[in-house]
Amino acid sequence: MDPLNTTQSGMPESEAAAEARRLLDEWASKPVRHHPTSFRDDTEPPAFGTAPPVKQEDHRIVPAWAAGIAVASIGVGAGVTGIGCGAWLVLQGLASVTLNGVLMVTLPFAGIAMVATAIGGAISKARAAVTKNVFEGPVTHHTEIHNNSTTRGAFFARTRNEIR
Repeated sequence: MDPLNTTQSGMPESEAAAEARRLLDEWASKPVRHHPTSFRDDTEPPAFGTAPPVKQEDHRIVPAWAAGIAVASIGVGAGVTGIGCGAWLVLQGLASVTLNGVLMVTLPFAGIAMVATAIGGAISKARAAVTKNVFEGPVTHHTEIHNNSTTRGAFFARTRNEIR
């Protein structure tokens, strides 16, 4: 017999209601047992006692890769902070540039460039004075230009030049 697909019940409706009422009353008459979820001891602990301290073991385990990442991130942060401080110092220095400061910094370079130019000019003049070009024989120069120019068109004219 399948209890899910029965068309007849085992007891009449009034008996089933009376039995359900009896079961509920029996359950409600029993005391409810409460289980405490916490406990608080309000007694004052002694200021000192005879018991020795108990060592509390530390069972935290940090994987090597996590420790490595932590150390690397600290190093990268410190490095970036150093680079940022250096950039800030350089930019602060550039922000306080004045014309007199630029002239005082570039003055030695301008002096060195002027001395190098003077030495180069003196060497060039000395070489030019020693150079001696002697031409012997007749010099002739013959240039012949034949220009043929033609223009075609009226509004959009195009001129063609042929030089031979």
